[in-house]
Amino acid sequence: MTQDSLADKARNYLEYLALELPSRSVGTQGNRTATTFFAEIVASHGFQTSSPEFDCIDWTQDGATLAVREQLFTAQPSPYALGCQASATLTVVSTVSELEMADITGTILLLRGEITKEQLMPKNFPFYNPDEHKRIIHLLETKTPQAIIAATARDPQMVGAMYPFPLFEDGDFDIPSVFMTDVEGDRLATHAGEQVSLDIRARRIPAKGCNVIAWKGAQMDRKVVFTAHIDSRLGTPGALDNASGTVTLLLLAELLQSYDPKLGVELVAINGEDYYSNPGELQYLEMNRERFNHILLNINIDDVGYFQGDSAYSLYECPNELVNLIHNSFSQQKGIIEGEPWYQGDHMIFVLNQVPALAFTSEKAMENLATITHTPQDLPELVDYSKLVEVARALQQLLIDIDQQFMLPG
Repeated sequence: MTQDSLADKARNYLEYLALELPSRSVGTQGNRTATTFFAEIVASHGFQTSSPEFDCIDWTQDGATLAVREQLFTAQPSPYALGCQASATLTVVSTVSELEMADITGTILLLRGEITKEQLMPKNFPFYNPDEHKRIIHLLETKTPQAIIAATARDPQMVGAMYPFPLFEDGDFDIPSVFMTDVEGDRLATHAGEQVSLDIRARRIPAKGCNVIAWKGAQMDRKVVFTAHIDSRLGTPGALDNASGTVTLLLLAELLQSYDPKLGVELVAINGEDYYSNPGELQYLEMNRERFNHILLNINIDDVGYFQGDSAYSLYECPNELVNLIHNSFSQQKGIIEGEPWYQGDHMIFVLNQVPALAFTSEKAMENLATITHTPQDLPELVDYSKLVEVARALQQLLIDIDQQFMLPG
């Protein structure tokens, strides 16, 4: 398979995932179509596949109307928020201390300033949940406002380039909420103590999702696991994040079609990295709880292929022998450099379970996080398809090198 033909195939795959499917957010029909698409392609290349299901929610919304008397304010429903029709006094809170002291029961609450400086982690998020976030959620659920309005600026480390960003993105949090810009929040705050009406047109829909696990090789009790999250965040085509990583796995499956490794090889389209409760990650953890010691290395692919810069890899808890092998293998590859570590991806579920990991992304991924990621601007024209081929070929060669060095006797 030539470089150009693989690049053409990468383009077709990515444009299908990012443009033809209306959404790949967990729970949507687009997400289910994407996982079926992935499973069929990797199976056609000789991999055995399994698509274990999990429960999740889909979510639909038709906007929100917020008014003080006849004056309208721009706000949008928080992702996964419940709908409501509420009319109550507006109270305004800017800090956690103010929230502790305020009487907000039955009011419509405007959160602004310091208390909205960063997105709150979902209340049941298993991997990272600061005490201050849990304290805010507890206070809100204890004091029970009718609804919440969050006025936010930017939080590029957690929600990329979104402005405004949703303070709440949590299908387990049942106080209806909307979000608006900090500027609009300043305008609304002048109406503290007045009657506010809020109509949120949104609903949650019970749904199903699945991971796709594909495997081949003689020794599945000693294996290399490649991962890329197949879901996208609500409201974005997710071309870089992470149709590009998913497509790289599909290219790798084709490159490995006739390869018969001694080690096991597992390709996982993991489903939920951009969803509030990470159901795919939790399912994979539960299924492998007693088998993480079978994994020699995890290789996670996320946000690869940006048209500017090289593709960058970083290593996590790898023993020296493996570090040297990886460096030597990639030193022979065009467009592959060692980059800075990053900790926001699915490789961390392996690191937390004492599995060495390698993460692949774009050299400029941190810049993209602040300007492109999680927005409607994450489009296919940002992707250089030849870079996806370069990464897939580099990973093919790395697997061959690992298989030769670490294969079991016999």
